[in-house]
Amino acid sequence: MPAGVVGVIAPFNVPTILAIRAVAPALALGNAVILKPDPRTAISGGAMFARVFEEAGLPAGVLQVLPGGADVGEALVVEPAVRIIAFTGSTRAGRAVGALAGQHLKRAHLELGGNSALVVMGDVDVTAAASVGAWGTFAHQGQICMATSRHLVHESIAEQYTSILAEKVEKLPVGDPFREQVAMGPLIDAGQRDRVHGLVTASVEGGATVRTGGTYEGLFYRPTVLGDVPVHAPAYQEEIFGPVAPVTPFSSVDELVELASGTEYGLSLGILTRDVYAGLQLAERIPTGLVHINDQTVNDEAVAPFGGVGASGTGSRHGGPQANIEAFTETQWVTLRGDLPAYPF
Repeated sequence: MPAGVVGVIAPFNVPTILAIRAVAPALALGNAVILKPDPRTAISGGAMFARVFEEAGLPAGVLQVLPGGADVGEALVVEPAVRIIAFTGSTRAGRAVGALAGQHLKRAHLELGGNSALVVMGDVDVTAAASVGAWGTFAHQGQICMATSRHLVHESIAEQYTSILAEKVEKLPVGDPFREQVAMGPLIDAGQRDRVHGLVTASVEGGATVRTGGTYEGLFYRPTVLGDVPVHAPAYQEEIFGPVAPVTPFSSVDELVELASGTEYGLSLGILTRDVYAGLQLAERIPTGLVHINDQTVNDEAVAPFGGVGASGTGSRHGGPQANIEAFTETQWVTLRGDLPAYPF
């Protein structure tokens, strides 16, 4: 049966997709929905949906759009009429949403941050692997939860891979996509830009080397490649959410497993290797919600359950009929008799 009212809290980075993936199944399963978009994308992630569903004939009041900041999100979580919260956003905010939802005994589906690794084994075509890695990191300026945030490369090809990757991204044009043909646009705001630059700066101070990038003009951050990134560096341990590719070499499979599993996140994993079976064996040893053998980490299909483990969220909650039904309905056991029973009391 429908849960009743579902609260959807959506982020700024891909506002249309990351709102509708919860709004659509929740409505289809008979619920009313209150959508709180990020205030920076209140039109593309909120008002647009209200207009589209209105024109489609959705009855008034079934979908409400409620723009606002953290205070509005908190009000949505504590509201007794809202029985389920579908939240996509940062791990920091997700922890707060989950804790508050727990206090009020309601389900919270949390799709949170990532620090996803791309594993590059020593048997690959290095040029092709660098192209795969570049797309995983720099698509949408790295502002994707599944973005390739760590490049773990076998030591036999690490220097070659880093050099080719740097050469590729040096050629990427950065600018206003409304005015020119570019590969990368701006970061969302100055706060995010400064956070990205702070991670780069602190990582260089910690021993990483800038192979290209590390500079910005306004909100346009140059695609950045960091070489020899130590595991204690902020760019290795934290979600960057910007156009930065940290490269860390490894020597053995056991060391690789330790490295890939060595942060609190577990959203997506890419493994590039000619030995597909070895890639599958490796994937079994690394905790993560998604695994892509011979592809980068940014892959998502509406028909596939999506979610991470650890600090990346509470598991696969959206995508595909079964996951959506479990996410946005309540189970009710009903028995039926034609006549009243006769009991021995």
